Amino acid sequence: MSLSKEDAARGYWKENLRFMMILLVIWFSVSFGAGILFVDALDNIQFFGFPLGFWFAQQGSIYAFVILIFVYVWKMNRLDRKYDVHEE
Repeated sequence: MSLSKEDAARGYWKENLRFMMILLVIWFSVSFGAGILFVDALDNIQFFGFPLGFWFAQQGSIYAFVILIFVYVWKMNRLDRKYDVHEE
């Protein structure tokens, strides 16, 4: 039994929004959490000669954001194929 177009669209956006929220929580945790809230605890750990809290505040959140972009593209391509809305 196939889904109607409305049910498929509703399912597509539900999965899309759920995944975006997961990625936003990860981004918030890395950028705000590790770079600001937990910086004092992370500064006790050295990473390439720099305190880990400083590294997250300066570089880590940017790297995490770029990685999350690639993960989002990969997941959305899979979701598009699942709901048959992918581009040829």
